[in-house]
Amino acid sequence: MYSSLVSTEIVAAHLHDPHWIFIDCRFDLADTETGRRQYEHGHIPGAVYAHLDEDLSGPPLTDHGRHPLPSPAALTRLFGRLGINSHKQVVAYDGHNGVYASRLWWMLRYMGHDAAAVLDGGWPAWAATGGARRSGVEQNERAIFLGAPRREWLVRVGEVPAQPLLIDSREAARYRGEVEPIDPQPGHIPGAINFHYAEVWGEDGRYLPVTQLKEKLDGLLAGGSAEEATFYCGSGVSACVNLLALAHAGLGDGRLYVGSWSEWSRAEAGRPLAQGSAPG
Repeated sequence: MYSSLVSTEIVAAHLHDPHWIFIDCRFDLADTETGRRQYEHGHIPGAVYAHLDEDLSGPPLTDHGRHPLPSPAALTRLFGRLGINSHKQVVAYDGHNGVYASRLWWMLRYMGHDAAAVLDGGWPAWAATGGARRSGVEQNERAIFLGAPRREWLVRVGEVPAQPLLIDSREAARYRGEVEPIDPQPGHIPGAINFHYAEVWGEDGRYLPVTQLKEKLDGLLAGGSAEEATFYCGSGVSACVNLLALAHAGLGDGRLYVGSWSEWSRAEAGRPLAQGSAPG
């Protein structure tokens, strides 16, 4: 079973394995149909497509961020439609080394399906190695997905102030409040420290070796456990990159504040905001 990252070589060896499912999660916030077009133009053979807005987000039940977490019932239906059951190994990929695919990875494991992994390097790595591709739209036979949410992995807005370690996964300029291209107000949640998700990648655009990841993330945890760490970003998507890195490094499973800054910073909520390089 693979539960964090897989290589292009491993995927190539299982292309025709009926127990493996491939899910293309390519997406672009600026043009939400780009990923679907890219998928239809060419994808890993057998892969089905999952759209961030339509499939990996749902009505605002647990949170009111830009990409709300679907309910457990909605996730059960989604995973069944994608053909996932307890016997399937799932591999997700996108065009940004897991920025979007890690959201699906987290949701699957949140619902108890541990046989979920992300393709290291994503579609660019697959294309660079000359991996097989297929055009058009594919579907899997529907399956019966059985799972239950790990409630302890999910942090809701009212629980945020009580978190012992809060980690903002956005780039430093957004954390400091110098720029805010998307959400209502600039800054960060008071008390949060900053660790941009791209820090877990090397110069080649892939995840760092486990030893380097462990060193970086051990320092971030500052002697605490992964279970005490809560990650957030803009809308509960890219923070999953850090959660994936944490799991891949063998340090355990952190928690996700899915509503993230897009929920916390809503002006009408009147929640405290911090700016600058200090946690606040």
